[in-house]
Amino acid sequence: MRVKGGKPVYGAAVGILMLEARFPRIPGDMGNALTWPFPVLYKVVRGATPDRVVRRNAEGLLGVFVDAARELVADGADGITTNCGFLSLFQDELAEAVGVPVATSSLMQVALVNRLLPKGKRAGILTISGSTLTPLHLEKAGAPADTPIGTTEGGREFTRVILGDENELDVEAARQDNVEAALQLAATNPDLGAIVLECTNMIPYAADIREATGLPAFSMASFVHWFHGALQPGRWPT
Repeated sequence: MRVKGGKPVYGAAVGILMLEARFPRIPGDMGNALTWPFPVLYKVVRGATPDRVVRRNAEGLLGVFVDAARELVADGADGITTNCGFLSLFQDELAEAVGVPVATSSLMQVALVNRLLPKGKRAGILTISGSTLTPLHLEKAGAPADTPIGTTEGGREFTRVILGDENELDVEAARQDNVEAALQLAATNPDLGAIVLECTNMIPYAADIREATGLPAFSMASFVHWFHGALQPGRWPT
């Protein structure tokens, strides 16, 4: 058997562009390596704080994200993703720059989820910051402009800690924020058939949201598992 080289790291197909943050990342969070049943490569994008990316449209950061994505590919990643749904703004530019598949945002699932649902039902989005999630974010992700949106803004813990980049998180309070926001989204949109979690920090609460609402909860974890399955397909006996 002959094999080819060309990169320094093998076996970690997914490269994850990380915001620069210090808030706690519990298991389930995209930035906690224990979340993944397969190896991943991480690259922290310096200067890309949660506030700057989510509340200020990642202004001035495209170049550093492109450079970081290229480094991940050079190190061995076969596909690139990010840990913030608001980075759908950079989907086209990153995909063009790195030459490998790119999945910037959980919001890219919305159009697909709509295709899965019965007639008269549609997906809604739960976001960490409804006040700054713009039509452009949806457009860049390929999500319909009229998609229902719910948010954890105004809650007791989750949005404040993550976007304020605080050092301590009350997990149960954050869980409650997510569940209450999801229930409100479902209550105000009777045609809701599923929820797509924009924020990658919402992954640990997806099961709670599913249980409380009775609706499928699609997250960045479900997206990255699907993505990884194509980058490194399994082999089965024939």
